[in-house]
Amino acid sequence: MNASPTPVTGSPLLEVSGLSVDFAVDNYWVPAAKKLNYSVESGKALAIVGESGSGKSASSMAMLGLLPSNARVTGSVKLAGREILGLRKDDLRRVRGREIAVIFQEPMTALNPVFTVGFQIIETLRIHQGMTPSAARTRALELLDMVELPDPLKAFNSYPHQLSGGQRQRAMIAQSISCDPQLLIADEPTTALDVTVQAEILDLMRDLRHRLDSAILIITHDMGVVADIADDIVVMRKGEIVERGSVDAVFNRPTHPYTQQLLAAVPRIGDAQGESIDTTAALAGDTSVIRLAEVAARQDAERRQGLGAPVLDFQDVAIDYPKRGRVPAFRAVEHANFSIYPGEVTGLVGESGSGKTTVGRAAIGLLPIAEGRAEVVGSDISKADRRLLHKVHKDVGIVFQDPSSSLNPRLPIGQSIGEPMLLAGVAKGRQLDVRVQELLDSVELPRSYRNRYPHELSGGQKQRVGIARALSLQPKLLIADEPTSALDVSVQATVLQLLRQLQADMGFACLFISHDLAVVDSLADRIIVMHHGKIVEQGATGQILRAPKEDYTRRLIAAIPVPDPEEQRVRREARAALLEAGLEG
Repeated sequence: MNASPTPVTGSPLLEVSGLSVDFAVDNYWVPAAKKLNYSVESGKALAIVGESGSGKSASSMAMLGLLPSNARVTGSVKLAGREILGLRKDDLRRVRGREIAVIFQEPMTALNPVFTVGFQIIETLRIHQGMTPSAARTRALELLDMVELPDPLKAFNSYPHQLSGGQRQRAMIAQSISCDPQLLIADEPTTALDVTVQAEILDLMRDLRHRLDSAILIITHDMGVVADIADDIVVMRKGEIVERGSVDAVFNRPTHPYTQQLLAAVPRIGDAQGESIDTTAALAGDTSVIRLAEVAARQDAERRQGLGAPVLDFQDVAIDYPKRGRVPAFRAVEHANFSIYPGEVTGLVGESGSGKTTVGRAAIGLLPIAEGRAEVVGSDISKADRRLLHKVHKDVGIVFQDPSSSLNPRLPIGQSIGEPMLLAGVAKGRQLDVRVQELLDSVELPRSYRNRYPHELSGGQKQRVGIARALSLQPKLLIADEPTSALDVSVQATVLQLLRQLQADMGFACLFISHDLAVVDSLADRIIVMHHGKIVEQGATGQILRAPKEDYTRRLIAAIPVPDPEEQRVRREARAALLEAGLEG
């Protein structure tokens, strides 16, 4: 087996010259990337940023021969001075894993579901390193410990579905670095992760880069992530590089309008109120910030007076998941107390597994209430039968996290939007057609789109359809479950603006579920913080963000990445100090 090539001192580890990628579609070549030129040195991190469809993933996968058969790749890609584009399959297979490793966006689809995590890492080590089974097992456990999994042996023996999203991502990183690669390609490695898990993964990648002196090529649309880890930036749009430079130059002196648009689209705490909230001062307990928090709490109490009866009211609610096969019943939420009033937007935040989605599902009767009392639009659903739930559902809409899986792929979107009204008997025939057209107008989609199928729409357009469907019965309560977490940052900003406008126009109450406090801040009047199935803190948005009382809330705030390299460095240090002091919640 040939040794990995060693880069010449002072020369880039990876050199990309004139790289173009085209896909054959209906006998035409459609360009995905056009004559790209960039390089990255050992120990450095280069971020390739842009929206979905900009060509950033296609160009990176082209280096490793991971594109489908209808792709055409031209140009030059040199690793440590050796041309790897056009290598034979056997030679390229040796490059993959040993010299270049990939961290994919969704570990659940990248890891094999029928083999344990340990088996998959051992397989990689034996193929590329020629290790004995016992040596490979020892090394696999070392790698799982290196990526800071809480119980490496348990993770080693677990199947991918038995781990959380953050744990799966760590396991995939362990597999990726198992052969000490010279180059690590991270394709949207934190997109669907909680902000706290995202911060931990970025810390891990930063530590591994320094420990192994590897180069990192990080592909993302999140400018906060770029500010946290990158040394240099390449900005792509429609297959072309529109701007490049050091992280300092691009963030502080962006020259291209598209780069400026990406930076402006990142939600920042305080933007919604037209003010900048100094979260570093808030985390430090600054007295002037605390006074502002007290003002926010008083204004919130005054605002809530005279709003009438709550639209959603939980009183000491506990929610259980029933026993399924060998999986015993368990309590997911307990002692939940909160109210949402007409016209009010409440953000429900917390990490995966905190119980926030469980609360949302229980609020529409999809999960039974084990203890306590839950009132939705004036009806007690604690012991509700199917008839009562059917009545309640007419007044409640829900927007799901993944619009692709929540829309019927066999129905045109016009039918998907109109279906709730047809089933509820509120509109049919010509009246239904008119109502569907009005809803398409309200979410700013062309009326002609009513005849398109979900696969013909982009992610942001599908989410607009989901919002239109949820609002079709003019609900008094809208439950939005992570509606923007999987969207590009600019598309996310557009969808959030749309939700703000629709809420102002229609006046519905909204329970907005998210793990991102910056996103919640852009919409919410109040914030509820959940941790391990319990509400640990709630109050006015300005109050929670300026003067968090709970250590766990401080940790959430400290984990939010901001599109400013210097501020992000300060926030990273503040977060590290919190964790070192044991304030982990």
